[in-house]
Amino acid sequence: MSTSKNKSQDPTPVDRAAVNRANSQHSTGPRTESGKQRSSQNALRHGLTAASAVLPSEDQAAFDALRRSFFDQHKPATPIETQLVQELVDTAWRLNRIPLLEAELFSQNPNPQTVIPALATLGLHCTRLSRQFQKAVDKLREIQADRVEHERGELVDAADILDLHNQKGLPWEPSDHGFVFSNDHVESFAERIFCLEEARDQSEMPYGQDRRKAPATLH
Repeated sequence: MSTSKNKSQDPTPVDRAAVNRANSQHSTGPRTESGKQRSSQNALRHGLTAASAVLPSEDQAAFDALRRSFFDQHKPATPIETQLVQELVDTAWRLNRIPLLEAELFSQNPNPQTVIPALATLGLHCTRLSRQFQKAVDKLREIQADRVEHERGELVDAADILDLHNQKGLPWEPSDHGFVFSNDHVESFAERIFCLEEARDQSEMPYGQDRRKAPATLH
């Protein structure tokens, strides 16, 4: 009779499944936002693959200064260029962290043999980040070179049209022909071209001739 009573208290297979599902709800990982953030950061304590380039323990002001220096140097002019420069900033910041992590490993572990695996891991990350950095640099240079070449071609065309209108004594605005440059920009570029061609003509004159008295021509 006691056996029958014990059987009646055991959960059925369906009941066991329900119990397992209920128990699993108590081990689903961090639920609060702070807990989720700690979990994501702890995935790799060195933070070299974390979503955020700057770790909570790092100096945000120093990162912002690094970012300004990169943007001042590369002067992105399009969204794609801006994205590539930001990638350079993030990657450089992570690369700069690696020597500090290596120094921390040695300071906390008197026996160098114990840090070999960790150093190997950092070495792999360094190689990966270096390649990522160089790839972004190459792509940025390619895109900016194409943009500069295109803009120069547009400026040459605009300067020619401006010269034609000046010869005819007619007013002209770059926007009349679909150019995005200001009139001052086109005039400044045309003046620069004129000066460069004048300098080339002067340099081709025979030695000893007064180059200041030579007639300047604009082709």
